Amino acid sequence: MVGDLRPTTLRLAICDDADVNQPTHSFDQDAVVELLNVEDTPCVSIYQPTHRQHPDNQQDPIRFRNLVKEATSALQQRLDDTAVNALLKPLNALAADQEFWNCTLGGLAVLRAYQPADRFQVLALSRQEIKLFEGSRYALDEVVRHPDVPRTLEAALGTELTEPHLTVSSYGGVGKQQSAMHHGHGGKPLEADIDAERFFRVIDRALYEHHFRAAGLPLILATLPENGQLFREISRNQFLVPDGIDGNPFALSTEDLRERARQVVQRAQRQRLDQLIELIEQFGTAMAQQRGDGELANVARAVVAGRVATLMVEADREIPGRIDANTGSVETKSLADPETDDALDDLGALTLKMGGQLVIVPGNRMPTDTGLAAIYRY
Repeated sequence: MVGDLRPTTLRLAICDDADVNQPTHSFDQDAVVELLNVEDTPCVSIYQPTHRQHPDNQQDPIRFRNLVKEATSALQQRLDDTAVNALLKPLNALAADQEFWNCTLGGLAVLRAYQPADRFQVLALSRQEIKLFEGSRYALDEVVRHPDVPRTLEAALGTELTEPHLTVSSYGGVGKQQSAMHHGHGGKPLEADIDAERFFRVIDRALYEHHFRAAGLPLILATLPENGQLFREISRNQFLVPDGIDGNPFALSTEDLRERARQVVQRAQRQRLDQLIELIEQFGTAMAQQRGDGELANVARAVVAGRVATLMVEADREIPGRIDANTGSVETKSLADPETDDALDDLGALTLKMGGQLVIVPGNRMPTDTGLAAIYRY
């Protein structure tokens, strides 16, 4: 699909779209808002399913090149060849990047509006080593770590690793030559706790800096309960979910780890469903108090005025049109027109830029039949 020629720049995201009702992304909301605030022009959006395994994945770059050709034709209606070639140069380079196409997941997006993540990461943790995985309920793969992320206790602490606990006792009076005697006193459990805490602090910072912050995915901790308690006490990672996998993750196969993680995600999804039901009830209350609306024209004006606290948008629903970012007026056109966008995409982007919350809702859960529902701040 080609479209979204609004005034913003070219943006790229990789996502797993195996479940169309739970689309995914590789940005946190702050990153999306930062991208949406860029005012270069124009923007091209491309979406396609991709494949994990050979030989199916051999067709992916071919399909991608065909979509780039469609984008080229659309851009040539409003730009000269030099501008078109400059804009699409990164996409043509991506089409030729064999390493990239050998590592795709379930879908490629260059870029649609922000949507909630269904992918997750799993941190397998012991007091001696770590492994990081990323995946979905369908598959789990070990992540190639950044070189600055240590994998083992020794790599993390190096020369600062606590040696076997010994004390030095001095004998002799003042003014006399003193001799030293070394005494071991069974301090290894304490030393292990000190080293474990330091190890956890190092990897928490390094993983956040090089993996978690950019991905913005829920992090599931897989470890023994005593390690989990210590790690959660020292971690500053806001993506760490309360529920985890108890037990020794290094005794589990990747498939077993994926299944345990899937159960954690399933519980989290039930919690999200409960939150969605509560949100829908809040919308009903807001409507009764004239602080809610489901009409496109009304909601669009409220969005640009900064009045929308929460916008619910129906998944897989499109309303051909454009939203004037200054006035909120709605112009409806055919999606075949390269100047036309999806009005719901526009509303979602504007809501995020104005500091509101965007929630993608399955069609059978939407409280309106218009494709959108807004709860106003006032």
